[in-house]
Amino acid sequence: MISRILKKKAANSVDTEVEMGFLDHLEELRWSLIKGFGGILACTAVASVFRRWIIQNVVLAPKNPDFISYRIFGVETTPFVIQNRTITGQFFTDWGTALVVGAIVGSPLFIYQMWRFIEPGLYSNEKQGLRFSAVFATFFFILGISFGYFVITPLALQFFAAYQISPEIQNEFDITKYFEMITFWSFGTGLLFQLPVVVYFLAKLGIATPQALRVARKYALLVALILSAFFTPPDPVSQILVAMPLMLLYEMSIWIAVVVEKRRKKALQAA
Repeated sequence: MISRILKKKAANSVDTEVEMGFLDHLEELRWSLIKGFGGILACTAVASVFRRWIIQNVVLAPKNPDFISYRIFGVETTPFVIQNRTITGQFFTDWGTALVVGAIVGSPLFIYQMWRFIEPGLYSNEKQGLRFSAVFATFFFILGISFGYFVITPLALQFFAAYQISPEIQNEFDITKYFEMITFWSFGTGLLFQLPVVVYFLAKLGIATPQALRVARKYALLVALILSAFFTPPDPVSQILVAMPLMLLYEMSIWIAVVVEKRRKKALQAA
């Protein structure tokens, strides 16, 4: 794949009377990486300016009893205290927020720079498919992060805030662990929601077929329950809330595999 990209890029460069060698392509890749990481760094710098507002209105928002998810689900909240028990806890939370937000916002710029490097080496149908995949993956990643932040995070926080083995023990969360868990629940769900994208590429390679996915449906349900138990507190309602969208994504993946298989068969017949 990489060698074909380099050959096609070199062939395209003949039209401009400048033939690029292997080292020229490496130099172009280097500048694409620099621009991509530069975009992430720029977004991180902007996020660092507004980091206190982000912490107050995004990171600490699920702690407030008037958080939108509590009103929608009608959850009776349990107040809890967030404390800093380490010397560097607030420092790393402060600047870690800027890094995480900068990486999320800047990732489309990085992907765009990689796309500009790869695009000349792709055929027209491959360009169309890759554009679709990029939009598809971005949409489901944002959807997964939103689901993790607005559904899993508040439910998990309230479960652990209300969990007590004795009235003499009060729940007080450490700021570092609080930040880590919110990031874990949100990013973890964002990655889980990439299932249709993964199946799309596996189907194009002929690895994931609709028949195999249908046969594995019962195992997929078991995996969805295990993953939901891993990403949520040990509470059946929360686990079902996470397992249901995962199974919907799996059913969507079967439909995607059907479409891809039909296109592959048509391409083979045309060939």
